[in-house]
Amino acid sequence: MINQFISNDREQFEETHDSSNNTILGFWIYLMSDCILFATLFSVYFVLKDKIALGPSIKDIVNLPFILLETFILLFSSLTCSQAMYSMKKDKKYHVNFWLILTLILGILFIIMEYSEFLHLYMLGFKPNCSAFLSSFFVLIATHGIHVATGTLWLLLMIVHIILNGLTTINQTRLHCLSLFWHFLDIIWIGVFTLVYLMGTL
Repeated sequence: MINQFISNDREQFEETHDSSNNTILGFWIYLMSDCILFATLFSVYFVLKDKIALGPSIKDIVNLPFILLETFILLFSSLTCSQAMYSMKKDKKYHVNFWLILTLILGILFIIMEYSEFLHLYMLGFKPNCSAFLSSFFVLIATHGIHVATGTLWLLLMIVHIILNGLTTINQTRLHCLSLFWHFLDIIWIGVFTLVYLMGTL
């Protein structure tokens, strides 16, 4: 009887472990597809970046210190997300939520700054329909911004799930996927900052 219970527990553990691995593998495949999306958007941007018509160029619309602050905020949020994962390995539920809340705040702050940048450009009359360059610029930056907004919603849902259910196996798998997604967004933003903003102004 005892051996049967041990066998059942072992089978259940192996089934749960395999399910978690499959979920994470599937999420990696999704991230690869997202890489293709952003690679396409970067390619379109570089083809069209000199097609300014009578509108502004990248040098005319970039406030580099503002973008640099935006970049530091997002990179710091990657650090807080890593701290949440470290706390999860230590099985510290409240520490995990503390770092997730801090990551959420930084993500929201990044979105607000990006929105204010777009609003400022609109008020100056620099809209996507002014030139091919501005169209490609807005699509690239907005696509990344939508991903960050999705990530902040995911963070909020995870905070609620952890409060209600704790650090269950399912929640730990979800946190692994969330961490991968958030770090992926940081890597994409480093590319945006370097290739679009920094190289464009220099």
